[in-house]
Amino acid sequence: MSKIVAELIRKKCVPCEGGVDPMKIGDIKLMLNGLQDWDYSQGFIHKSYKFKDHYMAVSFLNAVAWISHREDHHPNLEIGYNEVKVKYQTHAISGISENDFICAAKVDYLFDI
Repeated sequence: MSKIVAELIRKKCVPCEGGVDPMKIGDIKLMLNGLQDWDYSQGFIHKSYKFKDHYMAVSFLNAVAWISHREDHHPNLEIGYNEVKVKYQTHAISGISENDFICAAKVDYLFDI
């Protein structure tokens, strides 16, 4: 586990109602270096997770929904037969905030257990 992930999974999302600037691309890239296989494009950080079967994919999607509910920060989710795609953006600012990275780290941690 990277130092960035270890720090992020201990944090809680802070409600964002707008009025703050999104992260700059340099800061986004720096944070992405600490996460495994996450990318940034079209205003989102995103990652795909592969599973053995549909049941495991659906179970993971439900666990991601639980994390999102607890953090009050909700991703765009897409499910296929054995794949879940997770995309984060702080919609109130139409960009990326630390909340997106907090949730991404927690989703990765979930996947690894």
